[in-house]
Amino acid sequence: MMLKAKKLNTYYGLSHILFDLSFEVNEKEIVCVLGRNGVGKTTLLRTIMGLTPPRTGSINFKDEEVARKRPYQLARRGIGYVPADRRIFPDLTVRQNLEIAQKPGTSGPNSEQWTIREVFEFFPMLVKLENRFGNQLSGGEQQILSIARAIVGNSDLLLLDEPSEGLSPLIVGDLRERLLALKNKGLSILICEQNTTFAFKLSSRGYIIDKGKILYQGTVDELNSDEKVKDCLAI
Repeated sequence: MMLKAKKLNTYYGLSHILFDLSFEVNEKEIVCVLGRNGVGKTTLLRTIMGLTPPRTGSINFKDEEVARKRPYQLARRGIGYVPADRRIFPDLTVRQNLEIAQKPGTSGPNSEQWTIREVFEFFPMLVKLENRFGNQLSGGEQQILSIARAIVGNSDLLLLDEPSEGLSPLIVGDLRERLLALKNKGLSILICEQNTTFAFKLSSRGYIIDKGKILYQGTVDELNSDEKVKDCLAI
C-alpha cells in the first residue's frame, strides 16, 4: 500500500471541510477523486501534503504515519505535489526550475535518481524550452514543467490538482500518456479532477466527493455506469 487515509477531518478555522474521509492508493496505481468545484478536492490534497493538517484521522504513507508531518518532510519522503496554480518560478528558466527541485537522498520506485537529462528525455516538450523563463511558458508547458519538477525530486507518489484544467485537447492527450508512462515506471498517482473523461481514461479506481464527504467509490467501470454518479457529477 502506497497511501492509506482513515477518517480524515479537516477544518479551516471553525469551518469543517472534510468529514471522515477514508481512501487508499496502491503501488503503481492511478486513483481519481472527482467532484464539482468547491466540494473539498483541493483541501484533500492539502491535507495529505501537510499544508492544511487534519484535526483528526490518520495518513499512512509507505507504512509510516505522516498526518502531522510538515510539507518539506513529506517531500523528502517521496510525495510530490502539483497544485492547480502550478507555482513554478516565473523568473527562473525551465532548467533552473528543475535544478532547484533536484535533491539527493530519496530514491525513486526503481531505486534510481531521476536526472534532469532523463526528465528531458521523458518530457521532450521541455527540451526546446530549456532556457525559457517560467513566465514565458503556456499553461500546458507550465503544467508539464510542474509535473517534471515533482518527479525530479524522486517522488513515489504524485498528488495532482486539476491537471487538465485550461489545457488544449492536444496537450491533455499528451499529458494522459505521460502520466500513464509514469505509472508504468512505478509511480502512484492521486488525481483530483472535474474532467471525468480525462480522469476515467487514466484511473483504475475513483472516489466521488460532495460537501467534503465520499458519496461513491469503486472501479472506473463501476462509477462510469452508475446513474447516481452521473447525476452527482452532472455528466
